[in-house]
Amino acid sequence: MDNLGLDSSRWGLVNNIIVAIVALYGIAVQDYRVGDASVFQKGMVEVLAPIQRGTLSMQESVSYTIDHYFMIVNTSKENESLRKNLAGLENEVFSLKEVQKENERLKKLLDFGKEIPRKKVLAQVVSWDSSNEFKVLRINKGEVHGLRLLSPVITMTGLVGYVYRLTPNYADILTILDQNNRVDAIVSRTRTHGIVEGHSGFTCHLKYVSRTEKLEIGDTILTAGLGEIYPKGIKVGRITKIDKENFGITQKIEITPSVDFHKLEEVVILVEDATHAGNDFSVTKKVEL
Repeated sequence: MDNLGLDSSRWGLVNNIIVAIVALYGIAVQDYRVGDASVFQKGMVEVLAPIQRGTLSMQESVSYTIDHYFMIVNTSKENESLRKNLAGLENEVFSLKEVQKENERLKKLLDFGKEIPRKKVLAQVVSWDSSNEFKVLRINKGEVHGLRLLSPVITMTGLVGYVYRLTPNYADILTILDQNNRVDAIVSRTRTHGIVEGHSGFTCHLKYVSRTEKLEIGDTILTAGLGEIYPKGIKVGRITKIDKENFGITQKIEITPSVDFHKLEEVVILVEDATHAGNDFSVTKKVEL
């Protein structure tokens, strides 16, 4: 019995070797000449072809998905980079436009008031205090830039106020909106004199005008040149309301300033010579009390 089992094992081994040799020989001598496939070959092709097709399709799908994913990731990164560059360019264009607008405003300010025989200093508004007590602007120029107390401040649209407080690099401007600032004024059409004083909100009053004066809505108010602060002929505002009371000898006249204080960005300070700067500072002292 032992010999029989041993012979069976040997025979199985020999049989496997023979099958392997035949298979290798078949591969080695395989002929690719045109001819009909055998029944076995046809069966194998019919069985394996759909599996191969499915495997190839899956491989192509996976490959496409991977390539598409990386393409989307790279495209997204590129789009983000382009958006950042576009935003930077838009900011740069916006800044250049703002600089251009500022240069145009400053050029107009420099060209304005050439006939006024005073040194002109350009300044930018850095803060605004519109409290009930004072209505004051702060500008970025001061004593080191040649500014002096009581120097008038204007724009190309009209009168702003005067310098009432100075530091080396900054100055505070008491605007015509403040009740402490009084401007000797004249009505351009009728040559009627009066005093402009600040009132509530962003309006002023023209005071001490006789009831007999024939003023009209829209009349222009100019500086009269009295008081040695403001030069003559600077536009102050226009009349927007007239109230002739039944009693009294004067009219109640409301003025809207020529300067739009809500949009004020740059101003011009008119500076006198040092010999003319020794004005009476009683107005300044009154404001600081």
